[in-house]
Amino acid sequence: MFRTTTCGELRGSDNGKVVTLAGWVDSARDHSGVFFVNLRDRYGKVQTVFYSTMADSSAFELVKTLRNEDVVQITGTVRLRPEGLVNPNMPTGEIEVEAEKLVILNRSEVVPFIPSAPEVPSEEMRLKYRFLDLRRPEMQRVLVLRHKMTKVMRDFFDEQGFVEVETPVLGKSTPEGARDYLVPSRVSQGSFYALPQSPQLYKQLLMIAGYDRYMQIARCFRDEDLRADRQPEFTQLDIEMSFIEMEDILTMMSSLVQRLMKDVLGRELTLPIPRMTYDEAMERFGHDAPDLRFGMELKDVTDVAKETEFKVFRSTADSGGRVRGINVKNAADSFSRKDIDGLTSWCADQFGAKGLVWFKVDADGKLTGSSAKFLAESDLEKIAAKLEAEPNDLLLFSCGDFLLTCRVLNGLRRRLAAQLKLYDPNEMNFCWIVKFPMFDWSEEENRWVAMHHPFTAPLAEDLEFLESNPGRVRAQAYDLVLNGFEAGGGTIRIHDAETQNRVFALLGMTREEAKGQFGFLLDALQFGAPPHGGIAFGLDRLVMLFAGVDNIRDCIAFPKTAKASDLMTGAPSPVAEKQLAELAVKVDLKQVEKNS
Repeated sequence: MFRTTTCGELRGSDNGKVVTLAGWVDSARDHSGVFFVNLRDRYGKVQTVFYSTMADSSAFELVKTLRNEDVVQITGTVRLRPEGLVNPNMPTGEIEVEAEKLVILNRSEVVPFIPSAPEVPSEEMRLKYRFLDLRRPEMQRVLVLRHKMTKVMRDFFDEQGFVEVETPVLGKSTPEGARDYLVPSRVSQGSFYALPQSPQLYKQLLMIAGYDRYMQIARCFRDEDLRADRQPEFTQLDIEMSFIEMEDILTMMSSLVQRLMKDVLGRELTLPIPRMTYDEAMERFGHDAPDLRFGMELKDVTDVAKETEFKVFRSTADSGGRVRGINVKNAADSFSRKDIDGLTSWCADQFGAKGLVWFKVDADGKLTGSSAKFLAESDLEKIAAKLEAEPNDLLLFSCGDFLLTCRVLNGLRRRLAAQLKLYDPNEMNFCWIVKFPMFDWSEEENRWVAMHHPFTAPLAEDLEFLESNPGRVRAQAYDLVLNGFEAGGGTIRIHDAETQNRVFALLGMTREEAKGQFGFLLDALQFGAPPHGGIAFGLDRLVMLFAGVDNIRDCIAFPKTAKASDLMTGAPSPVAEKQLAELAVKVDLKQVEKNS
């Protein structure tokens, strides 16, 4: 055997045991005739010691040639460390292995960075040498946690009677949602498969087929612009259930989250998880995934603005806009005029804000600042009361249409909470958001688009407004929010062909177009479709939040960059002309050059 034990499991109770270890050289240091080698594997790290007086003198000479990341095998006897030399920072710190034999299994070139070093290399370096980056203990911690989370999920759903079913990766391109990744067909030249953005249609078909409870850890693909919590290929925990209502889904998924918290983090989660409607979330926090670990709620002062002579406030209110603000408690002394100007510029650059109105609260509770002189004392008192202002508070206001004020104040709220350390980063704050709008109006396309997807069922009481007032229709949709991130989202589905065709028509699809794109689903809905619904959790994002890291790429073994490229393998890359010819595909080099 290459090893009898791993590097992380030896303890004081193993004193005197002869063991064989195998792993990577984490460090090697010479202490005047005594050579210490820290050996590392996935399970931990252990100190081994080589004496110049050891029986195998060749092993002592060989150990002098070791360098970081060499792969070695060491046989020796476990000894308690001398008194005063115990390392409390290592689980194996009370022992060391007195080496008797050394075998070099593989030499390493000089590495571009040391995986165990406290300094984290640049992300570009980490992604280029991902096989080295994955040796870092922090990366291994996160990926082991990911494994544990998926195991808990599978165990939980197995206990609840779910069946895991794999759905196709090569499917049909559909017009709704993000841009598809397309795969040309060699057999049917000129036609393309699409990689799945989610298993949405297939899992509905499984419900129609009578499987009742389905789950899958599913790979999904979206050709969209990336950011810290998005990847072109990602993993979903995908769920669908039959003969249920929204309450059944929320109850089941709340129990799953409670189980994950207990089994993965060892923490209790009290149920039920709080709920909030979409409208309430947008009014109070300016976002449909609010971070509830801190306050700083949005307050509306439009009614006061209508009565003032302050032009910025009055013109906004008279034109049907909103004046809303946040109270940054006890922060007035922390922000100079220059700091506030910086926040104003940031809001303009990030959200298109035309400005930022601000006041500071003095020791007497009065509002001060460059805008205060344009408002009557009574108006200032009303504003202070609405924002519950106290001495040394900083009040920030956004003026404009509803969505602009949401974007600006949500952005400020999150930025300032992080800057001022207003929340415990270890807190796990869950919330359900329910009753989303069914549709969004797209100015670009001049039509209604589905806020979630076109298979979402409207609330029964809003169905009568589907054609007459689509903006009023609310969906049977729900999102689980964790610390200001959407951790998962789902809907109750339309299960009758008539309603589905009405929704397609509202979205601008003729019956012929709907039949061409979704004919198989429309056919299936006419053959005894049960009421059904489901939810999908972004597994990568959920791992990110449970692991306490701030980049989704740290939760995926081999992620892509922000430009959807793999620095390690060089993907995507050109392919041979012969391969393109077999697919009847030709690359327009002029267009490639133009786009680049």
